[in-house]
Amino acid sequence: MMMMLYYVPSPSQAYPTTQYIFQNVSYGTFLETVHLYTAYAMIMLTFMHLMRGYFVSVHKKPREVMWVVGMLMGFVTLGFGFTGYLLPWTVVSKSATDVGLGMIQALPPPFSSFLTFLIVGTGGDAAELLRFYDLHVVILPAVLLVLLGVKMYMLEAHGVSGPASGLKSQAPEKKKLIPIFPDVSFYLFELAAIFGAAMLLISVAFPLNLPPEYSAAVAGQYTAQPDWYFLWIYQILKISVFEQAGLPVALSAITLIFVALVLLPFIDRGDNRAIAKRMKYVTLGGIFVAEVAVLAVWGYLTPGQVIPDEQAAVVLGGTALLVMLGSAVLYKVLFGGLRKVGLKSSSAGIGGEVGSSNQSALRSASVWTAGSFVGLLALGTYCISLEINAIVAWVLQGVSPLVLSNVVLATVGLLGAVAGTAYLLYRLDLPTGRIRRKVRAFELGWDR
Repeated sequence: MMMMLYYVPSPSQAYPTTQYIFQNVSYGTFLETVHLYTAYAMIMLTFMHLMRGYFVSVHKKPREVMWVVGMLMGFVTLGFGFTGYLLPWTVVSKSATDVGLGMIQALPPPFSSFLTFLIVGTGGDAAELLRFYDLHVVILPAVLLVLLGVKMYMLEAHGVSGPASGLKSQAPEKKKLIPIFPDVSFYLFELAAIFGAAMLLISVAFPLNLPPEYSAAVAGQYTAQPDWYFLWIYQILKISVFEQAGLPVALSAITLIFVALVLLPFIDRGDNRAIAKRMKYVTLGGIFVAEVAVLAVWGYLTPGQVIPDEQAAVVLGGTALLVMLGSAVLYKVLFGGLRKVGLKSSSAGIGGEVGSSNQSALRSASVWTAGSFVGLLALGTYCISLEINAIVAWVLQGVSPLVLSNVVLATVGLLGAVAGTAYLLYRLDLPTGRIRRKVRAFELGWDR
């Protein structure tokens, strides 16, 4: 509201009025900094809330609709970031918004036309800026408040989701409920005060600097990229296979990911909510978080660069492999989810279903182990060659973001191949224990 006293949403006045707030309004820079940092914190906390809910299965019956409403609130939060970023009309914000609009226009024509008209309006910079302003300060806040009211009503109806340690069908124990006012309200006020104090201190310590005003000439000197919370999507679109004709395919795949998250309560309908017994979904969630983080950092290090297909396969495939191996090890150590395969001589003479089941399991394990070794060998070989090329480029050309990112990615991939090989050797040695007797590190968690 204080910023609205000075800001004028037009291409000729947006930047001067924003600059006036920075330079002439008392604590104007502080006000703008708090506004941006708390917006970033809101997006980050929304993502953390989403993943926490995913891992502890809060979407289980009877909270399916509550999950869908929460996802819609998350999309509205991203809409706040997307629409608000353009309003200062700086070269960075306008270029980033143009990238985002270009991504929308790559969707199939019915969707792209509707979304473009909804977001941009009738066309032109003036209509675009005014539409973004209306969405940011009027429409999106109203939608968010309605969704918040609906979610709070359902929270009252269903109560807070219990600990993720049992079946969804288990009836909760009857206990005295804590009243929202004053107990819960005072607790939330304390959290808000701590969070607000942290944001104020960070804003004072790291004030913003207003980038240059947007113009076509100045924009040519900058590499256009979306803001960090959309950077992972943009990095996927920069992969060579998705360039030009493949862009709609990539956007459709990303859209399917969001659709799957929205419809998760109707996909994951199992009774069990315990993390220890949901290894598949926990691993998929870990892969999603890791891929988003890797893509965002990778996009930050390689602005405007087309990503070769083989490099993308190594980075994304290596990240998924590391998460899967890490998940397997953690489940082994923490939950005992990986069972020790016993090959006792006495079991060879036991007939029936048990013996045939063991033989089938061993054959399947052998095929899986052989295929994994081949994949890890290929990954390690490629990472070694990439590491050598990157180091040579470092020596000859000096340090650059591309060279540094190649070194980091090659090192991470090589470490992943080594870790995966060590883990497979550990699994392969379970029946005999020959490596265990020679390498003491393999004794970790052996009898679990």
